[in-house]
Amino acid sequence: MDRFIVGSGRCGSTLLSRMLGCHPGVLDISEFFNGLDMQRRFARVPISGGEYAAMVGAEQPMVNAVLRRGYPVSEVVYPFDASASRYRRGDAVPWLLITLLPRLSATPDALYDALLEAVRGFPEQTAAAHARSLFAWLGAELGGRDLWIERSGSSIHYFPALQACFPEARFLHLHREGVEVALSMREHHAYRLPISMLYDAPLDDGMRVSDGGAIDIAGEPLADDPISRILESRPPPELFGRYWADQIAAGVPALADLPEDRLQTLSFEALVRDPRPQLEAIADFFSLPASDADWIADAGDLVRGVPPTRLGALPEAEAAALVEACRGSQALLES
Repeated sequence: MDRFIVGSGRCGSTLLSRMLGCHPGVLDISEFFNGLDMQRRFARVPISGGEYAAMVGAEQPMVNAVLRRGYPVSEVVYPFDASASRYRRGDAVPWLLITLLPRLSATPDALYDALLEAVRGFPEQTAAAHARSLFAWLGAELGGRDLWIERSGSSIHYFPALQACFPEARFLHLHREGVEVALSMREHHAYRLPISMLYDAPLDDGMRVSDGGAIDIAGEPLADDPISRILESRPPPELFGRYWADQIAAGVPALADLPEDRLQTLSFEALVRDPRPQLEAIADFFSLPASDADWIADAGDLVRGVPPTRLGALPEAEAAALVEACRGSQALLES
């Protein structure tokens, strides 16, 4: 069975995937698809193992542009400061080493090398078949965890393509109140950069993103380079509300086409308020095997309570504009 958690960015899905990873039989595939080439990650035309290895071994330039300028990204867990690590902050770090492999191994560089060698040996097959083979290889390499759950931030945006690529999969849709998602994105530099570029955001210096000229994502950091200007600014919250709303509008209507036995929905607020019944329901939905360990108790220990809301701290006009930007998609979630 193919199993996926889908949701917008900053909806709490990182926490949920870590919680499910407490199950001794679950391989937590965190942040895989969203960093791969958008034109090829769900390709239906068979490709060779070498071609797939090149795709999964590439960097994600937007994240590396943020890291190169010294900004923290909470999902990045690669051990830059360890003496044995291959990469240093500012290098072109491969996407799989940003989050996925360091969460699975204390020696992520070695695991990365072994994974690419294995993938190069895969037969010519579709991207979906390659992904399944890669996940199966990882599970075997890491002690026989043959049940995987993939979760990527902002995956609701490309849900229709994901579902078409894995037509028999089960999907858990995790959602969170839009205004709080938007305000969390605003504080997250790896979202601030692309969202500001997408909507040509006004910046703190009175200019817009486009006023700075062409943006070289791979360019070296300078005090006044366009990327640094964006990251140093705090664009209007409503732009992040628009982005959240666009993600929801792109993916949620397609959820309605799934039969009931292949879709479960869950709010982040319900998950953190009372984890055990939610995790029990998820275990049943994903057909997770019974475990001697009380993994649900371990998973619940990861919860740090319900995060405080941020909307009330905004000036009245900014809050009203943000609520309006989210209104249509919030209604779509609640319908």
